[in-house]
Amino acid sequence: MGKNIEISEKIEKYINNFSLKLSPVQKEIIDYNNTLGNEKRMQVAISQCHFLHLIIKISNIKNVLEIGTFTGLSALSISLALPEDGKLIALDKDKETNKIAVSFFKKAYQDKKIQTIIKPALNSLDELKNQKFDMIFIDADKLNYKEYYEKSFQIINKGGLIIIDNVLWHGEVVDEDKMDKYTLNIRELNEHISRDERVEQIIIPLGDGMTVCRVL
Repeated sequence: MGKNIEISEKIEKYINNFSLKLSPVQKEIIDYNNTLGNEKRMQVAISQCHFLHLIIKISNIKNVLEIGTFTGLSALSISLALPEDGKLIALDKDKETNKIAVSFFKKAYQDKKIQTIIKPALNSLDELKNQKFDMIFIDADKLNYKEYYEKSFQIINKGGLIIIDNVLWHGEVVDEDKMDKYTLNIRELNEHISRDERVEQIIIPLGDGMTVCRVL
């Protein structure tokens, strides 16, 4: 059996250099996030941006819901991959980071494709119950991950994708000494999804780990 390579920072840089090229505004968001100190951890990895782009293209996805937007890097990556008549609804409760994200969307001429909703995502999910999405990307507060996942089934199309970020949680999911509420919550979610007969799923070791679920 082939051995998985350990992705060092040097190899990650090499991968990014030989992958899709980021748009100027995507680069601008990354530069901005680099000024935020510890908050930068909320940004998706560049490799995840490329993955989202390609999965949207090859799956002919048109309608996307994002739960957790931060300063807009993942949302912009999704929107740039969508067709002209595609639509992204981005949920976040932080008014200040949402203002920053929207400014980047406008600069990239993607604001017509993206609708932002500023309130707790669980409330928004209930209000969106009459809509249907081809893909849902979950990257928000970890303690509500299972609820976000379950509510997604009310609004996802058959054959649609539910993609969840941070499922490897800095590698702490396999550290038996880590028993904090966040690690326990991610472990419980991963176990729940592994037993869920409504989906086919795989964990992909990009960024902090992404679970990709195809709804049956």
